[in-house]
Amino acid sequence: MIQNEIATTAHNIDVNQLVALTEQIQLADRVFLAGAGRSGLVLRTAAMRLMHLGLTVHVAGDTTTPAITSGDLLVVASGSGATAGVVKAAQTAVRAGAQVAAITTNPHSPLAAVANSLVVVPAAQKTDHGSNITRQYSGSLFEQSLFLATETVFQTLWENTDEPAERLWMRHANLE
Repeated sequence: MIQNEIATTAHNIDVNQLVALTEQIQLADRVFLAGAGRSGLVLRTAAMRLMHLGLTVHVAGDTTTPAITSGDLLVVASGSGATAGVVKAAQTAVRAGAQVAAITTNPHSPLAAVANSLVVVPAAQKTDHGSNITRQYSGSLFEQSLFLATETVFQTLWENTDEPAERLWMRHANLE
């Protein structure tokens, strides 16, 4: 059941939206990522993958994260598109002159309204307990699909380079 839900949802993400996100990442001076809860954890994995590519990447809220500025990109994720801290981060990025790419289930959300680009994941929101989209609990389908979407972006970016896996591996954490 879970595999079928993930496959259906991933298949229904607009590939053009993922292409636009990929292009934004390629054009950005630096990439920042922000999300709360499990969505934030998924974006941390995306940050690691982008770092493996040699990009300058920061996770919002980490103590070493610098100020976002013009030329930067903030990638945010919120299933509802209304998570207060994530929306505030997006608004701050816009005021600083940065671009914002949002990944959400809700194209009419406050987060979508401030974003320069949008990836809509057709999954149920975490409070939609009676959904006919998923039988999984509280946003799981969104987070699973978010992981697949960010891995797709990473894979596309990697395939557009000449870098072998061994070169990416040299950037992998060695203080584990």
